[in-house]
Amino acid sequence: MGEQRYAQLATLAGGCFWCLEAVYVELRGVEKVVSGYAGGSVKNPTYREVCSGATGHAEVVQVTFDPAVVSFRDLLHVFFTIHDPTTLNRQGNDVGTQYRSAIFYHDETQQQTAVEVIDEWTRRQMWHNPIVTELAPLETFYPAEAYHQDYFANNPMQPYCQIVVAPKVAKFRKQYFQQLKR
Repeated sequence: MGEQRYAQLATLAGGCFWCLEAVYVELRGVEKVVSGYAGGSVKNPTYREVCSGATGHAEVVQVTFDPAVVSFRDLLHVFFTIHDPTTLNRQGNDVGTQYRSAIFYHDETQQQTAVEVIDEWTRRQMWHNPIVTELAPLETFYPAEAYHQDYFANNPMQPYCQIVVAPKVAKFRKQYFQQLKR
């Protein structure tokens, strides 16, 4: 009998969840990506509530991945490539706590890996400012409304997708060509 493999979860916030989802769905070893909300105080928040900034949630993606194909560390390297982890509560023109950079870890191993990767990227001095990515245990993940799922794939001509999402996806494809799903 072959070795049984177990999928793992990663929950990441790096600005608008449409951008992160569009990238991670193309990464080999990623089985599923769900846009949603984490890190807030309101149960079952709506997009409108999260956008108000009053719930404390961040827009996140929850990535189901096969660690035999892509590691949590690999996911974090992609994460730090596709967003600016030095801007507090902001990504580009998206401003508010819902757009913060955050890693919501699922266990102590993920927490330790996240600390190591942040230290590594800090030593590399990729940015002029310090990394402000929040590290917090995942308490509850709430999937976003259905129309947010696969948003870029379903709305490629939408102006935000053309101006913001598409360039991030193109940068990712160029940098991680060897790790793309075929």
